[in-house]
Parts: sequence; C-alpha cells; structure tokens
Amino acid sequence: MQDSDHLIQATAAGATVRAIAVVSTNLVDEACRRHGTFPTASAALGRTLTGALMLGRTLKGLERLTIQFRCDGPVGGITAEANPYGVVRGYVSNPTADLPINGRGKLDVSGIVGGGMLYVIREAGYEIGLAKEPYYGSVPIVSGEIAEDLAYYLANSEQINSAVSLGVFVEPGQGRVTASGGFLIQIMPGADAETVAAIEESASRAPHTTEMIRGGAGADEILEMALGQTQFEVLDRQRVEFRCTCSYDRAVHIISCLDRAEVGDMLEKDKGAELTCHFCNEVYFLDEAALEKILAPPRVM
Repeated sequence: MQDSDHLIQATAAGATVRAIAVVSTNLVDEACRRHGTFPTASAALGRTLTGALMLGRTLKGLERLTIQFRCDGPVGGITAEANPYGVVRGYVSNPTADLPINGRGKLDVSGIVGGGMLYVIREAGYEIGLAKEPYYGSVPIVSGEIAEDLAYYLANSEQINSAVSLGVFVEPGQGRVTASGGFLIQIMPGADAETVAAIEESASRAPHTTEMIRGGAGADEILEMALGQTQFEVLDRQRVEFRCTCSYDRAVHIISCLDRAEVGDMLEKDKGAELTCHFCNEVYFLDEAALEKILAPPRVM
C-alpha cells in the first residue's frame, strides 16, 4: 500500500495512546491541480486536507467532519471535509495566494493564513437523511501553520492533548506536490507520565514528514519515527482519496430549486446554465433542453 495514498490507525501503551499516520501525496496533488493553487496555497490546502483525513478517521460511520479556517490572510479561507472512510475534499478561497519562502526556508503558510478563527463541525446521519444537530467547535487561529492550530483546537475544545505534524512538499519550479502526509498522536485518559514524556521527545525529534515520505516511508514508518521506542499495534489500514460528492444530477437539482423566472432568464439570455463546484472545481453545464425540461409543467397522471 505504500505506493498509493494510505492511512493507518494504531494504538499504544495499553490503549492509552491513539496514533494515526497518513501519506496523502496523490490526493493533495490532485486537489491542487483541480484548483490551480500557487505553491503556498497548495501547502495550506494540502495540510488542511491531510489533517481532516486524520480527524475524520476518529469519527463513527455516519459522521462527517468539516474544518474551516476563516482567516484574514491572503488565502482568505480554507475548507476541508472528510468522512471515516478516507474520503476528503476541500478548497481555498484564493488559490493564487503566495508568498516568498520564509526565514526557515519553508513555504510561508502562516503568512497567507494570518489570524482569524478555526472551526470544526461534526455532523451525523446526513447520508441517510437523518441529520442531527451539528457539533460546532471553534478556537482562535494561534499560528496559521495548520498543524499547531489543530493541536490547539484538540487541546482546548475537545480536551485531548495531541501531537500533530503535517507537511506538503511542492516541487520548486514545477508546482507539483511530490510529498504530503502527517501524523496525529493523542494521549487518552490513563496514560502514564513516563510514556507521555517519551512520546513527546520522540515526536519532537522525528524527521519532517515530507522528508520521510520523499525517502520512501509509508505510514507505518512515519509512526515508528514519531513514537520512537513506544511499541504500537496497527488496528486498521485504508486507502485515502480526494473525491467530491457533486454530480450533474445535483447541479440539475440546484437549478430546479431556483425561482422559475430566474431559470427562464437563464434560458433566454444565456441559452443554458453553468455551475462550478467549490470543492473540486468541476464545471457542469445545463443546455437549453435541460432548462426547458426544468421549466416544463409537471405531468398530470
């Protein structure tokens, strides 16, 4: 599975530590290609998509998670949506946001994010029409580096101390994402202080995630480096992918919900209607025949 995007979930120290690692290179590259993102925006979007995948893996079957950075930096905002099955989609408000390399020789994600708020929304039952009241959590953006902000959210809104590492490597001069991934280590109730200290030390000393992935590491090797001497047991593995829920039929449904006069105006002036999905940038065109069908009176049986 190391040749493709994948995620593993593991447990350690008598189930007092939860650990997740993911390689997301291909799906992040696809997302950035679809949205035409510039390098710094690519890094911001890729980190958020990867973080959403890992948090999404902690959900139950009929749940969905959305991460939103509503920020005042040049990127304008970042949204990612994931489910427990390794499917994610997302976008940035300004795909051309970009800044020079920062003083550490890295893409200046913090600079394009700026300040603002981080929101995490958990929904359940939406796929079977039994949606419950969503859970909303929010914290101020503390750094704009994405991983630090997610760790701050988990500690303050969900009371789970977590180590979060996210990385996206954009090939200089090409714009392609050639390495992307991360790990999430969460300390659960009952963890002993010695184990926690050892994990904190090993996680802080682990090589950068993209460095490991570019060297051929898969999710297992990423966790081995992050957990150090702490042994872990892999509970499950899954492929992960960028996949949107939009479709032509949904586009027709959206237009069908508009006022008839508005649809008639589209037919008369534009000879059709064009919709672009924010999440995947797919464009759907409804021609004259499609609009005429929407406007046709319902058949009486």
